[in-house]
Amino acid sequence: MFPFSDMRKGGRLVPQLGHCNPPNFWGLCVTNYEHVIEIAPIAIKIPFKTLLRTVWLLSVAFCLTGLSLAGTELYERYMLMISQAGIRSDWWRGAVIYQVYPRSFQDTTGDGLGDIKGITGRLGHIASLGVDAIWLSPFFTSPMADMGYDVSDYCNVDPMFGTLADFDEMMTEAHRLGLKVIIDQVISHTSDQHPWFIESRSSRTNAKADWFVWADPKPDGTAPTNWLSIFGGPGWEWDGVRKQYYMHNFLISQPDLNFHNPDVQDAMLDTVKFWLDRGVDGFRLDTVNYYFHDKQLRNNPPMVYDTDGAGMETDTNPYSMQNHLYDKTQPENIDFLKRFRALLDSYEGRASVGEVGDGPRSLNTLALYTTGNDKLHMCYTFDLLGPAFSASYIRKVMQTVLDTVVNGWVCWAFSNHDVIRHVTRFIETPEEQDRVAKISATLIATLRGSICLYQGEELGLTEAELSFEDLRDPYGIRFWPAFKGRDGCRTPMVWDSAKPHAGFTDGSKTWLPVPAEHAVRAVDAQEKLAVSVLAHYRATIAFRKSHAALIDGDMTFIETNQDLLAFEREKGGEKLLFVYNLTREPQNFTLPKRLAGVMPVNLPGFVSTLEGGVVKLDAIDVFCARV
Repeated sequence: MFPFSDMRKGGRLVPQLGHCNPPNFWGLCVTNYEHVIEIAPIAIKIPFKTLLRTVWLLSVAFCLTGLSLAGTELYERYMLMISQAGIRSDWWRGAVIYQVYPRSFQDTTGDGLGDIKGITGRLGHIASLGVDAIWLSPFFTSPMADMGYDVSDYCNVDPMFGTLADFDEMMTEAHRLGLKVIIDQVISHTSDQHPWFIESRSSRTNAKADWFVWADPKPDGTAPTNWLSIFGGPGWEWDGVRKQYYMHNFLISQPDLNFHNPDVQDAMLDTVKFWLDRGVDGFRLDTVNYYFHDKQLRNNPPMVYDTDGAGMETDTNPYSMQNHLYDKTQPENIDFLKRFRALLDSYEGRASVGEVGDGPRSLNTLALYTTGNDKLHMCYTFDLLGPAFSASYIRKVMQTVLDTVVNGWVCWAFSNHDVIRHVTRFIETPEEQDRVAKISATLIATLRGSICLYQGEELGLTEAELSFEDLRDPYGIRFWPAFKGRDGCRTPMVWDSAKPHAGFTDGSKTWLPVPAEHAVRAVDAQEKLAVSVLAHYRATIAFRKSHAALIDGDMTFIETNQDLLAFEREKGGEKLLFVYNLTREPQNFTLPKRLAGVMPVNLPGFVSTLEGGVVKLDAIDVFCARV
């Protein structure tokens, strides 16, 4: 029994679970004020603890959002939450995914680097948020030139993170808590220390000679094409042994695989199968549109502006000055993604999410890669990972998705390990930090699509300001000070405000410093507060998961002035209205006549009201109503 005080009415909401016969059936009884609802035994093929957490999360949603539900509606909410708890094969559709950056999550050995045992020990925190899955950034064997995105062994754990046994233990615990496990797959390139590349560069006649993208120089000795590396400089490196250039979209130490070779495709699918057999639930495919290159080696034409480098101006990185028609996003990628999907579909309930960086074409590429139910399950782009946070911009992006992604699926994120944390990108003054953190959480939770949250986002963390001497990211070191790199969003997670290094490690130092302004926002500090960003994330996720319309319902925009964002989410008989004011000034919105009878829903942390058919919003505010 889990009673929760309802501050609004002084009543109590008491869900109760009881074991019934036959095994794996559970009876649910809910008392809500004067309503007592007896629910017949229902078949639940999920761990009891998962069901328990589902009931707890919905209870939190009821209490924190102030919903007063009639008996039938309460029953429907519980059935919805239970259906989302793990018995759906398409669990990924509308899922909330929590990204873990292993190096910075929790250290258990005292070396100042996070590890897999540390992740296992902190899964309870992740589960308490109410998310559906975790996404682990690379933990594979690697020289770490690009923090694990340069893989030298796809089927092992780097010793700095632990062992395969540690990974298995972590996955078992995650599944026990009802969390799916998604792992990064970095298969467009390897490390130059990978045995495949070592063999490939040894001669032009060895068994793996054609496993990487090799090309002869031009007659004057220069590179075969004008292609550029995202990390600066040409996208080709001369090798004195083969007397050829090899292609690298990223670091010189990250040679690109030749996916035109069927043997390469087979080898990469074998590594995917290795982890499927180990029980992982899905994959995040890094740079999924970079697998193939133009076999004719044509030069990229110039382009005035391209948004591949999120948050970077054209004059900071010359990569953005090319129209990348030939070094990525080739048509051959489609057939490989179909092979990849067929492999995943041979295992029950597995999923994939692809990272698409294709500048202004990204949403079209996303649609192409997710349409047809025979390629990727979903993709995300960098469209919401840049500096823009206005109603007009978000509507433009979302409308493009609605018009373009007909039967595909999108995964949204405001932050990840590659970009400046979104609170820093979106705030105008330090005083806005909590309010911006909360409204961005509510906004992304009400958009159509699945969502990814990045560790520390639930605490409202800002980007860390680091000195050049502290940097570890080759990207930042290369472009400092015009671009400070990605280390500012990768600093260690903060757990205990009273401990050294905020509880991240018992060691004497950390791989990146822990900012003092982060430590005061540690998990333990926010757990003690009645109102916090952490509490808001929990309530918001619970609210999202209790409404079918928010999980995978339709989305329709309502005409407003450019300062407001208004839309409806609808599925079945449920329809919800949202009106967002992302400006720093109060705004009013007169509801259309057809919406005159809406019933306001109290969202925690916001102060909007409805008076005489006019929605009154404070600065950085949101209004929600049942239609």
